[in-house]
Amino acid sequence: MNRTRWPVMLFDLDGTVANTIPLILASYARATMSVLGTPVSEAESRLWIGETLAHTFNTRFPEHSEKLVAAYLSWNVANMDQLVQRYENLEELIIYLKREGVVLGVVTSKRRSSAEQTLAAVGLTALLPLVGCMEDTAQHKPSPDPLLRAVELLGRRPDECVYVGDTPFDLQAAKAACMAAIGVTWGAGSREELDAEGGTAIVGTIDELRRELLSPTAS
Repeated sequence: MNRTRWPVMLFDLDGTVANTIPLILASYARATMSVLGTPVSEAESRLWIGETLAHTFNTRFPEHSEKLVAAYLSWNVANMDQLVQRYENLEELIIYLKREGVVLGVVTSKRRSSAEQTLAAVGLTALLPLVGCMEDTAQHKPSPDPLLRAVELLGRRPDECVYVGDTPFDLQAAKAACMAAIGVTWGAGSREELDAEGGTAIVGTIDELRRELLSPTAS
């Protein structure tokens, strides 16, 4: 009996699989302070989460973009192990899905080296293969390209997949890729922002996510 709703489940990384939100916001503040002399507000930088660093800084501060990216990465990498936190009970859910035979993976806008360090910091490297990073496609979320490439690498179809993420960019990318899309509210995006995207479901706890990922007879 199939106990899960989708045979392939892909996850965003920041704010979905790992609680990196405090680290990201602090990294934006430190970078803008060191390069521009004024730290960006948390309210503004929270809206940037889910974009690539290059897109964020090229769009808003093109004349300082390279220095901002370098400053962000330097502080972020140096403080990752201290500031990244696990989401309670998520590892248990991932282990269950893996035992059920679900194909799992992570698709993120982070650089591969940073993504690998993040997964290691929360102890999920062995459980969640990294199938999509910034370097892998020319276009990034909300473009569907990163998700479509991941599906191609896995040898599956978009209609077999669900993408789980915490920002509107994640849901937009999933819908553009013709995948199911589940938004989680424990990351960067608010329930109102996620609701506005009209995904398959919006959940606020790991237990709610588990129920959405399982078939009705298994939940």
